[in-house]
Amino acid sequence: MENKDLLAIAQEFGTPIYVYDADKIRSQYKRLTDAFAQIGQLKINYAMKALSNISILNLMASMGSGLDTVSLQEVQLGLHAGFSPDRIIFTPNGVSISEIEAVVNLGAQINIDNLATLEEFGNRHPKVPVCIRINPHVMAGGNSNISVGHIDSKFGISIHQIPHLLRIVENTGMNINGVHMHTGSDILDIEVFLHAAEILFETAKSFKNLEFIDFGSGFKVPYKEGDIETDIEELGKKLSTRFHAFCEEYGRELALAFEPGKFLVSQAGHFISPVNGVKQTTSTVFAQVDSGFNHLIRPMLYGSYHEIENLSNPEGKKRFYSVVGYICETDTFGSNRQIAEISEGDYLVFRNAGAYCFSMASNYNSRYRPAEIIWHNGEAHLIRKQENFDDLLHNQKLISFHKKPETAPV
Repeated sequence: MENKDLLAIAQEFGTPIYVYDADKIRSQYKRLTDAFAQIGQLKINYAMKALSNISILNLMASMGSGLDTVSLQEVQLGLHAGFSPDRIIFTPNGVSISEIEAVVNLGAQINIDNLATLEEFGNRHPKVPVCIRINPHVMAGGNSNISVGHIDSKFGISIHQIPHLLRIVENTGMNINGVHMHTGSDILDIEVFLHAAEILFETAKSFKNLEFIDFGSGFKVPYKEGDIETDIEELGKKLSTRFHAFCEEYGRELALAFEPGKFLVSQAGHFISPVNGVKQTTSTVFAQVDSGFNHLIRPMLYGSYHEIENLSNPEGKKRFYSVVGYICETDTFGSNRQIAEISEGDYLVFRNAGAYCFSMASNYNSRYRPAEIIWHNGEAHLIRKQENFDDLLHNQKLISFHKKPETAPV
């Protein structure tokens, strides 16, 4: 997409607004499948928590993707969007056994990361195929806030608990058909990822009826010009070679699975907001936008970086601004950023807004959540309307605490 397309969408549909480029999503999906073209059974399961609009899900299904889900509701949305149950994997954390059983009844693949849950589920449903999530205690991600492979992580069954895990499987007679790991986001060092993969291969040898091995994802995308990213092509060559060797040793060909979220949709997303005002203080120039962390919480939640550009005045002289929102708390999108000169009424665009942006949006300060647009075949399609006041009242019930007026004497 070009900036003129984004500006036209903002003016036609109103703001603030999220815009997703379908062609970018397709190109990222193709890049990943091309990198692993040597794998006979490749499963790409889109991690829908990154962006769960049903039109985005339908686009993924049309490309042949499966779906990685973390809640019963995500499974239900996936089915509604066109995925068959056998293309959905359910990887929850800390949910009730009843939620897991509800997903089993829908026909999705179960992935369990808790020994107690595994034992209970195995005693109840020994015939249901189960994948096991392993914590290899390897941090392949670059941000400690979004790494899930460390030893104190709440995710996965520790590799040090494998003997206990095997005893549960033997005692219950349950069917283990997959092993899985996810070390975290923003993976840069391929060798560290491959080291974690070796731990997963070693674990896989303990199970004789596997159908797939799931290596998670967490591939880093560039957030600004010149930024580094995961070398998917190099990873494809090295991991494919090692995977073929493992399958030969294992005795049959298995499926290789990934669950990318950010890699597929992050760069495809653009968030656009107008500027309400420019405020000069003793030390800072603030660009105050018509949005806040109710719409885009990632910078305040874990310090994520989003490139910010002025769509209305892209060639203007660059000045330093702190871009802030209208929430009645500190909600800074970017501090001391060099941006083309900003005036009231200009439209700013926040890049890399496809992953964990709208999906984390809220109604904090009783603000409406924004609209969503997908850009497909050179046209903008509305895939979610902006909320209105009725949406804020939906599901609420007013109980009146005012005293009833006394009845006048007859």
